[in-house]
Amino acid sequence: MKAAVPPRATFRDVLAVGEFRALWLSVVLSIAGDRLALVALTLLVYDRTGSPLLAAAAYAAGYLPWVIGGLFLSGVADRRPRRSVMVACDAVRAVLVAAMAVPGVPLPALVALLFAATMFAPPFESARASITPDILTGERYALGTAVLQTTHLGAQVLGAAGGGVAVAFLGVRPSLAIDAATFVVSGLLVGLGTRARPAAAAAPGRPSPLARMAGGLRLVFGDRALRTLVLFGWLVAFYTVPEGVAAPYAAGLGGGPVATGLVLASTAAATAVATPLFSRFVRPRARLALMGPLAVATCATLVLIGARPGLAVSLVIFSVSAAFGAYQLAANTAFVVRVPNQRRAQAFGIANMGVVVGQGAAFVAAGAAAELVTPATVIAIAGGLGAVAAAALARSWHRTSPPGGRHAVLRRPAHAGPASPAPLHKST
Repeated sequence: MKAAVPPRATFRDVLAVGEFRALWLSVVLSIAGDRLALVALTLLVYDRTGSPLLAAAAYAAGYLPWVIGGLFLSGVADRRPRRSVMVACDAVRAVLVAAMAVPGVPLPALVALLFAATMFAPPFESARASITPDILTGERYALGTAVLQTTHLGAQVLGAAGGGVAVAFLGVRPSLAIDAATFVVSGLLVGLGTRARPAAAAAPGRPSPLARMAGGLRLVFGDRALRTLVLFGWLVAFYTVPEGVAAPYAAGLGGGPVATGLVLASTAAATAVATPLFSRFVRPRARLALMGPLAVATCATLVLIGARPGLAVSLVIFSVSAAFGAYQLAANTAFVVRVPNQRRAQAFGIANMGVVVGQGAAFVAAGAAAELVTPATVIAIAGGLGAVAAAALARSWHRTSPPGGRHAVLRRPAHAGPASPAPLHKST
C-alpha cells in the first residue's frame, strides 16, 4: 500500500504561526513608511530643482549605502542574535529619520541622513531573511517567503502611492515623521513578538572586515550555479528603471505627484499579485524551468514604452513587466538552499547589496540619460539591454543544470559546509 501523500501547506498554516505574524507586520510598517519617505524626498528634490538627474540621485541615496552595509555589516547577523540586530537597526533608523523631520534641515542634510539611515537596512534585511527559516520549516517556509515578498511589495504600493498623496496634502516633513514612527513600532513587534535565539555562528578569531568580505564574495561567486542565480537576481536593475525616472516620466505625460506615485505603485502591485500565485500554483521544478524565459520577458516588455503610450497604457506595461518578475522567487529559492546557516546572513547581504546598488546605479544613469533623451526612450533601452543579459543568463543556467533535471542543481556545493537546517524551497 502506498503511503498517504501529506497535504500541501497553505497560507493559512503560515499565518497561524505567531512569530511569523509579528515579523510580517514589522515588514508592512517599515517598508511602507520607508517607501513613503523616499518618494516624498524624491519629489521634493525634483520640485525644487526641476532636474531628472538630481531627482534620480536623491532616489538612489536610499539605495547606494547598500554597497557598504551589504559588504561589511550584513555578516553581523551571523555573529550576533538576529532578533537583537533587527531591533537595534530599527531603533537607529527611527532616530535618523526623526532628525530628517526636524524643520529647517537643509536639502543636502536630508539626503545625507537618508543615506545614513539606509546603511542599517542591509543588516536588518539579512537578519530578517535569515531568521525566517528558524520560524517556518518545510513547505511553510516557501509560502511564508512568498507572503513576505508580496507584503514587501504591497507595502511599497501603499508607501509609493501614499508618498505622492502625502506630499500633495501633508508635506514632506510629516511624511518623514510617519516613517520614523513605523520603525519604532516595527522594532517593538520584532522584540516582543519573536523569541530570542543564539547567534548562528561565532567565527574563530577576529578576521578583519576585508577578510570577511573576501570570504563572503568567494562563497557567493565561487560556484557557477550560485553566480548565475545571483546575476538573475541582479537583472532587477534593468526592469526597475521606470522607478528611477518616474517623476520626469509622469511629468512628460502631464501628470504630477499622484501620477508619479501611480507609476511607482504599478510595478509593486503587479508583483504583489503574481508572486503568491507563482509560489502557490507552480511546482518547484516548473519554477526553475520558467526562470530564464520569464527573466527575458520581464525586461523585453519594457521595450514597448518606446512607442510612448499614455499613462494608462504605460501602467499596464509596467505591471505586466513586473508580473513576469515573479521568476525571482525561483532564483532566490535555488540560491539560498546552497548556503549554510552560519553564512546565511552574509550571503543574503551580498546578494541583496548587488540588487540594491545595481538599482541605484541604474537610476542615476537613467536620470542622466533622461537629460539628453526622453524618459520613455531610456526605459525602452534599459529593457532591451536587460533582455539580452537575461537571455545570456538563461543559456548559462541551461548549461549549469545537469541532464538529470533542473532540480539537481540544488545540491549543495562542496565549499558550503554542513547542511543548513533550512528547507529546500527557500527564497529571500
